[in-house]
Parts: sequence; C-alpha cells; structure tokens
Amino acid sequence: MRGVFYVLSAFAVMGLAIWAYGQNDRTQRAKNETRELRREIRSLTEAINVQRAEWAYLNRPERLLALAEMNASRLGLLSLEGRQFGHISEIPYPISLTRRGDD
Repeated sequence: MRGVFYVLSAFAVMGLAIWAYGQNDRTQRAKNETRELRREIRSLTEAINVQRAEWAYLNRPERLLALAEMNASRLGLLSLEGRQFGHISEIPYPISLTRRGDD
C-alpha cells in the first residue's frame, strides 16, 4: 500500500513540476511581450512628440504670414483687418439662450 502511495505522490510531484514549468514559461513570455509593447509605446510617443514639434515649427505665425504674403496674389488672399470683423452685439442668439429675467 505504501508503494502505491509513493508512486502516486511521485506522479503528483512530477505533474505539479510540469504545471509550474508551464506557468513560469507563460509568465516569461508575457513579461517579454509587455517589455516589447512598452518599447513600442515609448518609440511611438517619441515620434508623436517629434511630429508635434515639427507642427509647431511649421505653424509659426511669422512663417504663415510670410507664406500668405508670398502667395496672396496667386491664391486671391486678402489681409486681415479689424474692420472685417463684426461686433459681438451683432450676433443673433436663439431665444432659448437669452436671459429670462422678465418671466
């Protein structure tokens, strides 16, 4: 009877060892995948920051003004002046948004 118990115990230990090895292997693969994803995220974040810097550089007001002046005749652009804009009192607001203090 003891012999059967020892054999079953040995099989149980081997089975648990195989299970533990599988869990360890899966954990290591998950850690490696996480490491790769973090590396990719860092790379993409850096690329986004570079693109934001380039966008800010290309959209400098003095550069855009020079481009607008250089291409104004070809594109039919007009210069912006204060008189081209209306006054805030000229904006027609819907009735539902006006103040209702007289109700």
